[in-house]
Amino acid sequence: MKGIHLLELCYSLGIVNTYSRPRVNNDNAHIEAVFKTVKYCPAYPYGGFGGLKEAREWIYSFVEGYNHFHRHSAIKYVTPDEKHAGLDIAILANRRRLYEQARKANPERWIRGVTRDWEPVSTTTMNKGRTGKRKVA
Repeated sequence: MKGIHLLELCYSLGIVNTYSRPRVNNDNAHIEAVFKTVKYCPAYPYGGFGGLKEAREWIYSFVEGYNHFHRHSAIKYVTPDEKHAGLDIAILANRRRLYEQARKANPERWIRGVTRDWEPVSTTTMNKGRTGKRKVA
């Protein structure tokens, strides 16, 4: 009995194989982003974990800090927890007010005469400049 390659079977059934990245059929951009974030965390134990329990405890601690304490630049330096709870609007309004007061008190510090943009972010994407829509073959 002769086997058939999966790709050949798909073509024979009229299924067109699409890739999210060239030549990568199992890419998950969200989990890849998480892996990169974990990998570049200064607290990551590069020597490895002592066991499954230790790995789970470290990941739990990492996720807790990432969601509740780490301020993300893509969402104007608020935590994901603050963003999801809707607290970002008040936090950013307060920052805008504070920056305006500082600019009025020390105008020479503000070269362009404007402060940082503290408008709340309504949507975020994995890749800047992409709309999230994919071309289907």
